[in-house]
Amino acid sequence: MNARMYAVTPDVERGWEQLLGLVAKEAEVPLRYLAYAAPQPLEALWAREDLGMVFMCGYPIALRLAPVTPIAAPIPSAAWAQGRPLYRTDLIVRQDAPYQRLEDTFGGRAGYTVAHSHSGFNAFRHHLLSYRNPQRPMLYGQMLGNLITARNILDSVREGRIDVGPLDAYWHALLARHAPQRTSGVRVLESTAAAPIPALVAASTVPPATLERLRGALLSAADRPWFARLGNMLELQGFAPVTEATYSVLLDWAGEARAAGYDQPA
Repeated sequence: MNARMYAVTPDVERGWEQLLGLVAKEAEVPLRYLAYAAPQPLEALWAREDLGMVFMCGYPIALRLAPVTPIAAPIPSAAWAQGRPLYRTDLIVRQDAPYQRLEDTFGGRAGYTVAHSHSGFNAFRHHLLSYRNPQRPMLYGQMLGNLITARNILDSVREGRIDVGPLDAYWHALLARHAPQRTSGVRVLESTAAAPIPALVAASTVPPATLERLRGALLSAADRPWFARLGNMLELQGFAPVTEATYSVLLDWAGEARAAGYDQPA
């Protein structure tokens, strides 16, 4: 088990460890929590043959970057999730920056995490499509790529290395709740459209019966007496079923960008 994608602080990671452990116990599947801190590559984690419940971004699920099976996805408590397993990308700038609209950042410096990230790359690229035209095919004077993590995006904006950057809005909400000093120097300029949120996945070799027990335990977690405390801590309403097909819309977003000759957000 691993929740690194949303383990925004050590206390939050312990919360995820407790929640996933209780789910595994109810499903009668013997799993252990594996600590896997950045900058260790998520790609290596997702490729492990012993995955039981690990968060994985939907874009690499759709791209089939690793042999996994989606089990279920979280339903954030945020209003923008609409009670569904959705998230969006917040485009952040420094609190004291003069920008009032995203267009005000054009010509400056932007950044992204990695090219297989939805929130840190694909959603940002898709959002920028509507601002391009034949006279303005490139929007930024400089684009810093491969910043790897949402934390690096946040720090790069706060410290002035980039003017604007994309943050997973669920990650952002968790950090603002549990470490507000880390987010106090930035504000959201715009947010992208909502999309399917990262899923908890298992290795594709996990037997179907085991998957069904894990899925059932996740889907019923919100009804358990232990969920209220952990759900509140994790800004979580519960979990919903997802499949690989759930994430095909992310390929559509990527296809629209490539069809427009916009392979990289720039």
